[in-house]
Amino acid sequence: MIQIAPSMLAADFLHLEKDVELVNEHADLFHLDIMDGTFVPNISYGFPVVEAIARKATKPLDAHLMIVHPEKYVDRFAKVGVNMLSFHLNAVDNAGQVLAQIRAAGMKPGLAINPDIPVEKLYPYLDQCDYVVLMSVFAGFGGQKFIEATYQRLAAVKAEVKRQDVSCLIQVDGGVSAANSTKLIRHGADILVAGSAVFKAEDPAEVIRSMRG
Repeated sequence: MIQIAPSMLAADFLHLEKDVELVNEHADLFHLDIMDGTFVPNISYGFPVVEAIARKATKPLDAHLMIVHPEKYVDRFAKVGVNMLSFHLNAVDNAGQVLAQIRAAGMKPGLAINPDIPVEKLYPYLDQCDYVVLMSVFAGFGGQKFIEATYQRLAAVKAEVKRQDVSCLIQVDGGVSAANSTKLIRHGADILVAGSAVFKAEDPAEVIRSMRG
C-alpha cells in the first residue's frame, strides 16, 4: 500500500505539535529534511527539532540527509529515534559502506539521487537499500515545480527492482501533490513525500486521503 510521508520542513514551526498530531493521525511517515548549507544551498533544522518531533511521533521517522559526510551522524540519528535514513549517492565516496553502517545502527538505509543523476547509478545498490529516493525537484528548497521526467525515471527503477527481485521501495520527493500522486503510484512509487501540498492545504487530512489514490 502507498505510504504518505509529509515533509516537516513545510510544517508550522510555531505550532509544531499540531502538525505532528496531523501526521500521527492521517499519514504513514514523518519526512525530515536535513540540510547543511554546504551539500545544498539551504539550511533546515537539526537535532533539537528532530528530537522534539520524535517525542510526540507515533509514526516512523524518515530522515533525508542532504549533507556532506552523512556517515558522521548515523549513530546520532539512530539514538534520537530515526527509523529510516537516506543520504545522497554523490555525498559519499563509498555508498555501500554507509548503507551497511545505517543498517548496523538499526535503521532502514536509503539512497537518494537528484534529477540530473542517471537512475542507473542506483542499480548496484538496490539489494543493499530498503528504499531509494528519487528527487523530482533539486534537493535544497521546498516549493519547486515537479519535474515531469520523473515518471520515466520512476518506471525504470521499478522495472530494475523487479528484474533484480529485491524488496526495495521507491520514494518520490519534491513537488508531489494530489494532482500527480495517482500517476506516480501507477509508475511505481511506494512512498510519496509532500510538504506544501499537505501543510499549506485548507484540509490537510483530505489531501493525504486523496493522495493515496
